[in-house]
Amino acid sequence: MIKIKTVSSLEKCFLDSDPDDFEQIDSISVLKNQRFSFQIIARPLGDDRLMHRLYAKFTASGCLAPFVSARTVEFIPSVFPCYPDNYDDNYLSTSPGLYPDLLLPAKDDTLSIIGGQTRALWLTAQLDGSIAGDRTLDFTLSAGDNVLFSGAIKVHIIDADLPPQTLINTQWFHSDCLSTYYDAPVFSDRWWTIVRNFVDVAVKNGQNMLLTPVFTPPLDTAVGGERPTVQLIDVYFDGKNYTFSYDNLDKWLNMANSAGIKYYEISHLFTQWGAACAPKIIAHTPEGTKRIFGWDTQASDEEYKTFLRRFIPDFLTHMKARGDDKRCFFHISDEPGADSLAVYMKSKKCVADLLDGYPIMDALSNIEFYKQGVIDRPVAAINHIQPFIDEKVPDLWAYYCCGQCRGVSNRFFAMPSCRTRCIGFQLFKNDIAGFLHWGYNFYYSWCSREFVDPYRDSSGNYFTPSGDCYSVYPAPDGTAYESLRLVVFYDALQDMRACRLLADLIGKSAVDDILERHLGTLSFDNCPHSARPLLSARAAVNSAIEKALAKK
Repeated sequence: MIKIKTVSSLEKCFLDSDPDDFEQIDSISVLKNQRFSFQIIARPLGDDRLMHRLYAKFTASGCLAPFVSARTVEFIPSVFPCYPDNYDDNYLSTSPGLYPDLLLPAKDDTLSIIGGQTRALWLTAQLDGSIAGDRTLDFTLSAGDNVLFSGAIKVHIIDADLPPQTLINTQWFHSDCLSTYYDAPVFSDRWWTIVRNFVDVAVKNGQNMLLTPVFTPPLDTAVGGERPTVQLIDVYFDGKNYTFSYDNLDKWLNMANSAGIKYYEISHLFTQWGAACAPKIIAHTPEGTKRIFGWDTQASDEEYKTFLRRFIPDFLTHMKARGDDKRCFFHISDEPGADSLAVYMKSKKCVADLLDGYPIMDALSNIEFYKQGVIDRPVAAINHIQPFIDEKVPDLWAYYCCGQCRGVSNRFFAMPSCRTRCIGFQLFKNDIAGFLHWGYNFYYSWCSREFVDPYRDSSGNYFTPSGDCYSVYPAPDGTAYESLRLVVFYDALQDMRACRLLADLIGKSAVDDILERHLGTLSFDNCPHSARPLLSARAAVNSAIEKALAKK
């Protein structure tokens, strides 16, 4: 006997999971341009538990079948699933082991059913807006002529489209990691192709802002160390004057535009966590191409100030000529603390007048610094964001990283998917303008000291709990494989868009009331422990949309 059932995409099925522990789903409601996913899980029981392997082919039928793709849920090792002294009761496990994460295209739409294991097939349907009404997605799992399982999902497709995403969303894009992993020289044709492939997957999953390395980003870099150079701007210095060429930048921007990127996140103008030094900057000089600024350049260095005051106006002139300057967001340095506040303010003062009228945003978790005018557009950690919400900070951004490990949403391997997805409703409720995460594809260790294979080490050599460093895997052909965490986060963004549509129909406060009936207070420190409240909340939003449209 093989136990087979359909379950929500919010379930994480481990190799030893009992299918009976998961609630079966038979129906779903969606909007007509929405993407949705579910899983078919299978575990041999009784005598069949001794089987070696059975290949089960998935076949879908009906009008929704052309929209469905199949992937297998693969397991990635985690030797560091959580901080040993800093976790809460909303983790699936705190033990090292194999965790479900990688979504691998199912060869011939086939799931390997293996004795003694629970395996999952991940089904995704991307609707195109052409179908509405009540539909049924029928499907089978078959081994040769033997039908192992026949199932169906009833899909109620509301005759309305999700509106465009208004949340600005960035996950830091580490183009040097792609060069390292694929051994593809930066700016080679192969590198450009790989970068475009990874940007395509980012955009597909709701990323509309792209970290743009005008200079090699001074991020997660050891003091005195260097990351591979990915500087898009060609700098020329003759000993007196600086001039600039933008060929590679234009190629980057054109690539990003064609992929669907809306905003450019210009790399930080000073080093991370306090703005102490200049980033690495390479220039063509009469003596050859060499580094002219870096860790040995203090932020207060007069020559670096001269450089910035020549570069920024020239850069903005170029971007204005392209019609792209108002799509740019700038950084000084992340998370200034009390000990670095004076340096941060001096560094900001050096460029603030040049960037007047352009957003400068930086991570900031101290509301008092905001009140002092340190940062105009703070990006607040979600475990410190409530004072910023109470202060009614306009255009407030949010972020999480490894430090947000208790009581709030995050995307660690060891956390339930409901904890990852709940942030969409929280972002909507609290009128958050943007979301930032530092790791779309970070394949290095702490401070970028060494390369890390994401298939073997999901923690960056014990840098962060598994799941923080990256949300995509590098495929052999230079494309990106999605993680289930990335897909679930995109579902959170779709939840937010559905709420926006409903708010346009009945008002935001009424939508908040609907959500809180199912989820309780929508503060960032209130995360569900199971899938049911989230699914109920989204179903209620969809139902309210349909009712409101019927009255129009």
